[in-house]
Amino acid sequence: MRILSLVLIAMLSLASFGQSSFAATVKVVVNGQTITDHDISQRAGFIRLERRGKSNSDRLRLAREELIDEALIMGELKRLGGSISDRAVNDAYNRVAVRLKLSSSKLTEILNAAGVQSTTLKNKLRSQLAWQEIVRQVLRKKVQISDLELDLAAREEIGNTTHYDFMLTEIVFLNTTGNTRSRTNEANQYRRNFNGCDNAVDLALSYRDAAVRKMGRRHSTQLPDPVAQELAGLNVGGISKPRTIASGVQMLAVCAKTAAEDLTFVKNKLRNEVGSEKLKDEADEYLAKLREQATIENR
Repeated sequence: MRILSLVLIAMLSLASFGQSSFAATVKVVVNGQTITDHDISQRAGFIRLERRGKSNSDRLRLAREELIDEALIMGELKRLGGSISDRAVNDAYNRVAVRLKLSSSKLTEILNAAGVQSTTLKNKLRSQLAWQEIVRQVLRKKVQISDLELDLAAREEIGNTTHYDFMLTEIVFLNTTGNTRSRTNEANQYRRNFNGCDNAVDLALSYRDAAVRKMGRRHSTQLPDPVAQELAGLNVGGISKPRTIASGVQMLAVCAKTAAEDLTFVKNKLRNEVGSEKLKDEADEYLAKLREQATIENR
């Protein structure tokens, strides 16, 4: 979940908002737990800082719905016998500050300047921690993926394409001058003179700012598809065409190559993807059921 965007800092450097003081009025009752207009207004202010919502009325609507969900979540955690400590909430608050490169006191100061109390963010964090605990206690146990299911999915994903296990060496021409074309030309020259992994380092010594690194074993599924396809077409001792990356120009040399019958890499990738998707579906269904069974009174 997005907690706080970096745009918060830029927004608050432009304007400051005073906090208003008024008597809170109950607007929603969720299983006996009250949500006031002050709660809704505060959350709407926070949503504005996150740059969500198309209008003030839209943000108020989003705030109301979020607070209802959070009331349900906190009630459900209590029913399960769990709780979230103030220390855990404060630790989460401090992590938000660290990500924004602020102290926690400075984060509080910035929120207050925008008319949003720190408790608004802390309450949101508390509910997120509560939901994580519910997911851990209840939902993860329900998300079971059989090995047979993964085997079938892995074979379907691979299809008739042959996958390989590679032993790779990476050669990078570091772009220290900003001239990518010049570095690419040098990389192509290196590629023409390349005669195997054993001599990769010695050949690199002839060039300025050329780095050689043994990458070890890589399965086709661990590489971007275009890279895996290119390497599949190379013999042992071959080297890929230069590709521009963040640090410069990269080539990959194939030091060893065998057809991969093991589906472990594909299965692990699918387990994470399918598991995350199933867990999200279970979580959405669980929260919808909590809403369906709840007594929610709008005033």
